[in-house]
Amino acid sequence: MKNSLVILFLSFLSLNLIAQGYSVGDKAADFKLLNVDGNYVQLSDYEDAKGFIVIFTCNHCPYSIAYEDRINDLNRMFAHEGYPVIAINPNDSVVQPQDSYSKMIVRAREKSFGFPYLLDATQEVFREYGATRTPHVYLLNREEESLVVRYIGAIDNNYEDAAKATEKYVESAINSLKAGEKPEPDFTKAIGCTIKVRKS
Repeated sequence: MKNSLVILFLSFLSLNLIAQGYSVGDKAADFKLLNVDGNYVQLSDYEDAKGFIVIFTCNHCPYSIAYEDRINDLNRMFAHEGYPVIAINPNDSVVQPQDSYSKMIVRAREKSFGFPYLLDATQEVFREYGATRTPHVYLLNREEESLVVRYIGAIDNNYEDAAKATEKYVESAINSLKAGEKPEPDFTKAIGCTIKVRKS
């Protein structure tokens, strides 16, 4: 009986932890994080933006690496239409040294990132969003004075080969928003590496 109660409590705790963060339809708060160019970036800097493609990603994860060119492509396709990419590295560099700020700078140069690549040094932002993987996408849409989450999940349905992706979730979601429609689907499972958090 005692063991059953412990299992029930742990299950309840796990569900609560999973439930934390934004859901589709929630209003997203702004943040202020250090970019690889040495400047701080916040969403309010983009006064003319119609929304944002916020992507939690990193240097070391094979899934993130596989998507780097596609993330660059998304920014090229949609930044001029008002939906720029904002990439955020949520990983603790003590746990994963390849994701240090200095190596972020190197990686951004190597891949010619055309978007901000920000460090979530306190790991507060990824927790607020509820990101669990790298990469993990949160598509925000400006509605009146708020940024509303309209899609959460994966970039597409084939991380191994962009040419074989039959569902381009983020691209489709943005096109739906531009047409005044709600994305369908508006939620998919993010596939990638777990976010690295330092044990207390």
